[in-house]
Amino acid sequence: MFAKSAEFYDAMYATFKDYKAESAELAALLRRLNPRCALVLDVACGTGEHLHHLTMTHGFEVAGLDLDQGLLDVARQKTPQARLLCADMLSFDLPDRFDAILCLFSSIAYVKSLDAVERVFRRFRSHLRPDGVVVVEPWFEPGQLNPQFVMRQEFVVGGMNVERQGHTDVVDRLSIVHFDYRIVERGEERTEAESHELGLFTRGEMLAAFASADLAAEYDPAGLTGRGLYIARAER
Repeated sequence: MFAKSAEFYDAMYATFKDYKAESAELAALLRRLNPRCALVLDVACGTGEHLHHLTMTHGFEVAGLDLDQGLLDVARQKTPQARLLCADMLSFDLPDRFDAILCLFSSIAYVKSLDAVERVFRRFRSHLRPDGVVVVEPWFEPGQLNPQFVMRQEFVVGGMNVERQGHTDVVDRLSIVHFDYRIVERGEERTEAESHELGLFTRGEMLAAFASADLAAEYDPAGLTGRGLYIARAER
C-alpha cells in the first residue's frame, strides 16, 4: 500500500503528526486502564513510530505487525528489539496474549467492509489477556469526507524534495484516496502514485462490530488526533 512512499513515510507524516505526544497520551491511557499493562501489540504498526516511543520512553514491551514489508523494514531499523511480523490483521495468529492491542491512524478502515472489521476484532479478542484492552483509532464516517478537497504537502528528506497531492473519491461506503508524488533528487525528477481504499463506517456500526466480537467498547470523540478513539475490553 505504501510501496511508493515507504522511504520517506516518516518525514511525510512528521510534518503534521506528533508521534511522541500521541505515544505519551497512549502510555498514560493504557496505565490508567490497567496499571499492570506491560506487553503491547500494535496492529498495522507501519514504520513503528508509536512502538519506538512506547518502548524507549515509556518502558512497554512491544510487538508489531503490518502487511507492508517495506514499512516493517523501516520499523526494524529504528527499534530492533521490537518483535515485528509481516501479517494480515484479518488472519494473524500469534502465540502471545497481550495487555493492550492498538490499531491506530485509521488503519482499521483498510479492511474495507464491516464483516472484515468484525473478523479483525475477533482476532483482537482472541489475543487479549484477561484484563487486556483494545484501542482503535477510526477513519471518517460516511458523509464526513469532502471529495472536492485537495491536499498539498511539501517536505525535504535525505536529499529529496517531495511534493504530495491527494484527493479522495467516495463510492458508496468506500473512500479511495489518491496520492501523487513529485520527487526531485540530485537534479533528477520522478513521479509516483498510490491509491488507498478505506471503508466508511458509522459509530454505531463500529460499536456493534466490537460487541459481535465480545468486546465492550466506549467511544472518545476527541481521541489522539481529533478522529476519535474506541476503547474496548473483553466482555465479562
